[in-house]
Amino acid sequence: MFRAATKGRNLQLDNAGVIGGNEVFQDRETGSRWQQSSLQAISGPLKGERLELYPFLLTDWAEWRRLHPDTVVLNPLPGYAERIPEKNEMIRQGLSGEGSAPPGVLRVDDRLKPKTMVLGLAVGGADEAFPLSVLRQVRVINQELGGQSVLVVHQPQSDTTTAFVARANGKPLTFIAANAEASELIDEQTKSRWNAYGECISGAFKGTQLKSLILEPEYWFAWSEFHPGTKIYSTAEPHC
Repeated sequence: MFRAATKGRNLQLDNAGVIGGNEVFQDRETGSRWQQSSLQAISGPLKGERLELYPFLLTDWAEWRRLHPDTVVLNPLPGYAERIPEKNEMIRQGLSGEGSAPPGVLRVDDRLKPKTMVLGLAVGGADEAFPLSVLRQVRVINQELGGQSVLVVHQPQSDTTTAFVARANGKPLTFIAANAEASELIDEQTKSRWNAYGECISGAFKGTQLKSLILEPEYWFAWSEFHPGTKIYSTAEPHC
């Protein structure tokens, strides 16, 4: 998800095919073409410009409704509601990690299977991929990335993953899960209690909100193609 605007100008984007196994969009305003994974204009008057990622939450309906009970739900177009079970099955298969990369991928990194689902994080010029299968096991990760102390939290019941700069009032923090679902955390420095969305709910930092970082859900073939120097998180690294 990204902000469809650049240089103070809003853009309307249409699908314009595939390059390198990754979708390309074309804006109606200038005819520039944009690569999905890099968010960079690859041709046209805006070539070289980048779109900005927009904060979003990938979660399940139960968790979203718990967080936002008054939310408005998009009404499917006629004929689409009947296709939702089929689409859900496609998503489940897509999360299995099986299958090859699509034709046209320009760079293959065989450290993981092509369709391994990862959550990519780019901080301070450094990139790291967190495989979903590993996140489901580890749940809470304290990491250094791009010169920043980073916290990654995965709630396995809803497959909700969030990430933050692990610093409050200028002080770096490390966290452990306070329950099996990692819906609450405790920082080891002050024993304050936090929810999985970076808000301190009790203790010395009560009311403090950690700075959010934007995770990018991608297949490994797409993330590694556009982030060629990426690290891969593994359980061999320090975590809590």
